[in-house]
Amino acid sequence: METKKKLSGREKFAYGLGAVGKDMVYMFSASYILYYYQDILGVSAIAMGIILMAARVFDAFNDPIMGVLVAKTKTKWGKFRPWLFIGTLMNAVVLYLMFAAPPSLNGSGLVAYAAVTYILWGVTYTMMDIPYWSMIPAFTESGKEREGLSALARSCAGVGSAIISIITVMTVAALGNAFGSGSDDELTGFKFFGLGVAVLFIVFITVTCAVVKEKSTVEMESVSVGDMFKALIANDQAMTIVVAIVMINTALYITQNLLIYFFKYDFSPEAWQGNYTLFNTCGGGFQILAMMLMFPLLRKFMNTMKIFTTSFVMALVGYVIILIISASGTSNVYILLIPAFLIMSAIGMLNVVITIFLANTVDYGELKNGRRDESVIFSMQTFVVKLASGISALIASVVLTVFHIQKDEEGVLSTLDAGQRLGLRGCMTIIPIVVLIIGYIVYKKNYVLTDEKLEEITEELNSKRA
Repeated sequence: METKKKLSGREKFAYGLGAVGKDMVYMFSASYILYYYQDILGVSAIAMGIILMAARVFDAFNDPIMGVLVAKTKTKWGKFRPWLFIGTLMNAVVLYLMFAAPPSLNGSGLVAYAAVTYILWGVTYTMMDIPYWSMIPAFTESGKEREGLSALARSCAGVGSAIISIITVMTVAALGNAFGSGSDDELTGFKFFGLGVAVLFIVFITVTCAVVKEKSTVEMESVSVGDMFKALIANDQAMTIVVAIVMINTALYITQNLLIYFFKYDFSPEAWQGNYTLFNTCGGGFQILAMMLMFPLLRKFMNTMKIFTTSFVMALVGYVIILIISASGTSNVYILLIPAFLIMSAIGMLNVVITIFLANTVDYGELKNGRRDESVIFSMQTFVVKLASGISALIASVVLTVFHIQKDEEGVLSTLDAGQRLGLRGCMTIIPIVVLIIGYIVYKKNYVLTDEKLEEITEELNSKRA
């Protein structure tokens, strides 16, 4: 029997490049779609929040259907690459259209345009995202090679997200100045920036499809919505961790959605683009360093449950410091890097710990229920993160509506008054604090898989298997 050749550096580079492009697109849409339609085009914040939330609910049914379609595909180019390439082309086109709304549209027409393009974007993103991750077993050996490529791709995805966080606002401003009608033409800037991201996305995924060849036929297990809920109901520890994932990501995304308004209209209106970019650059760096360096360091002295608690405390302290700084009246962005370090480092470590906890719930489920729901539980992680982004967008839209952070008919929003500032600052910090505390209480009351308990489970499983 012919064995697979070892993965070449060229193949690793090509696959990682696809992850960079894929997450550049995701971060661009997730971070700026509400701001683009609400602040620049003047669409009702509530309307946008409902659209973004509805799209996430639609994903609950769309993702499993897409998984079934990919699983049943057979072509001479393989099972995964046709979907990956076609999905990328379609998603890139929709991304551009989403950030190139016709200026002639207004009112209900603009709301309809936003709804149709955003839902289509979600469908086409799923079309390429599922085959991208599912194709790994088709060209790797199990074990270290497969784990190494998965880790590389996750790291490259983080790079793609960080690039968008760092360059978007300043690049949009530069493109608006170069091709727009004035010094602050964000509408034109977003249109050309969206085009650039879309083109890079197509180029990067084309390299992936051209270089990475499927070397074997892999049976792909598709997961239905019913499978997800059955696995959750039967596994109380998995349910606990899923709630924690939703709470952690909801808290983070609420802050991310409101942060751009905080910098633009409250903290430093005269230099908001540079300060917002600096904050995001440092925050992204802190998150990556925490995952790569801080977590392994703390793991030498603490178990994962203590790291989980430590991270929660860090995040809560970070939010309190932001509230104190914003109330002090300062506009020194460097002071904000202190809470940025605490919050983003905490989020980085929590993401690592959550992944470990999810893996632990698989063993627990096997012992309790007699089956391993590994694929079901991990496929659920993507959906609940999307759900958290929808919930947070809806909450952010309510905040913007309640405090009237909306441009008038002439496209003007003056500096916020005292009440609006207090509302924005409070909601940007206090709501995430409350959400995190709820998540921690659920975890603390229900999660029981200590290191000692896991050793017992492993021994019992080994005994049963033997």
